[in-house]
Amino acid sequence: MRRFVYCKVVLATSLMWVLVDVFLLLYFSECNKCDDKKERSLLPALRAVISRNQEGPGEMGKAVLIPKDDQEKMKELFKINQFNLMASDLIALNRSLPDVRLDGGQTLVRGSMSHGHWDFMQRSLKTSAVFSILEILCLKKARFFFSSRKTVVCPIIDVISDDTFEYMAGSDMTYGGFNWKLNFRWYPVPQREMDRRKGDRTLPVRTPTMAGGLFSIDRNYFEEIGTYDAGMDIWGGENLEMSFRIWQCGGSLEIVTCSHVGHVFRKATPYTFPGGTGHVINKNNRRLAEVWMDEFKDFFYIISPGVVKVDYGDVSVRKALRENLKCKPFSWYLENIYPDSQIPRRYYSLGEIRNVETNQCLDNMGRKENEKVGIFNCHGMGGNQVFSYTADKEIRTDDLCLDVSRLNGPVTMLKCHHMRGNQLWEYDAEKLTLRHVNSNQCLDEPSEEDKMVPTMRECGDGRSQQWLLRNMTLGA
Repeated sequence: MRRFVYCKVVLATSLMWVLVDVFLLLYFSECNKCDDKKERSLLPALRAVISRNQEGPGEMGKAVLIPKDDQEKMKELFKINQFNLMASDLIALNRSLPDVRLDGGQTLVRGSMSHGHWDFMQRSLKTSAVFSILEILCLKKARFFFSSRKTVVCPIIDVISDDTFEYMAGSDMTYGGFNWKLNFRWYPVPQREMDRRKGDRTLPVRTPTMAGGLFSIDRNYFEEIGTYDAGMDIWGGENLEMSFRIWQCGGSLEIVTCSHVGHVFRKATPYTFPGGTGHVINKNNRRLAEVWMDEFKDFFYIISPGVVKVDYGDVSVRKALRENLKCKPFSWYLENIYPDSQIPRRYYSLGEIRNVETNQCLDNMGRKENEKVGIFNCHGMGGNQVFSYTADKEIRTDDLCLDVSRLNGPVTMLKCHHMRGNQLWEYDAEKLTLRHVNSNQCLDEPSEEDKMVPTMRECGDGRSQQWLLRNMTLGA
């Protein structure tokens, strides 16, 4: 009897381990498929720019020691260059390229394009057909595949903690997009892209935009499409500008899911923006809007009216580039490349939604998904008080829609699902009412209990249920 029980335990344990093995094989099968993709074209003539000497300081955990006599000088150099220049010089990198340095810690766009440095890079890399751009503080473990010379490829960006240097893998289920303020954002890969890849997650993801600091591109193609916009400063907007340009001018942009690059995301920027961060980013964004967004630039200007006051310089060269390349309109980009964009292509109004009785405006209050929409004094500065009443009869603020799930509210902001239902609103242009179709109630002024949120009540003729929607020339 004891032997029989023992045999049952052995059999049960063996079966459990078999099931665990099967699970692990299935779990890791997607990752292993990356090794089966070697038949695709690897990058032509992509050269290792840096070869490492494992014996020198800074390698294999060896400390970089700065002599005491030089430490004060090191601090002064750090203020100018925003990194430890002396330590960098002591690290044994056996550089195959000379250093190119700019005073003041200037960054991606300026560092790549200013003061003839692009000409220098051309001469130094004249035998390379492809080059990769990586921001500082990156750890590369990448393999890139090109389907054509007009394909620009990006890796999955893994996160390296700036406190502990802990390495956290990025997701292969997100791709690049942007919000109403032209800020780059990661969004879930849509079902249409999953269907195109037929469930094979090792295939590259076609992405509408890229993060910008990490990509590989055919050298000649980079020149053909205009490299960077040299009129932009520091960083901000250059990634969207290049993304729009690649897609609208006949190229493609992909995330190679079998390629990973780790990036240290710092909590603070170690360099200054001339005129302030907002000024630089607004200038860059206005340049990309004026050149690439056509009539949809007005959408951006309503969201951020202060941008219109920013001097964005001369964009005639960039507009001529677009004309010479015979690039497609931005509407084509939204319809064919980014149909999931937060920018509605057809809408009835865009701007503030003002209550006639209180003279206050709907305001998202900077709140997030699943939180209540607010109401506040109208300020006319766009931002949180810009709502779009779309041709699908949604009231949306960026990627959130006003949603009512039960009688008498509350009115919450949920991800727009385009299925009408709880997010369907009828605006009566004569009565000025916003009726929620499912509940058959109307949007009303706040109650005495909470004067910062609108309410839902039975529809009537009172001024408290009348709302003025800012109408735009871009009709639905």
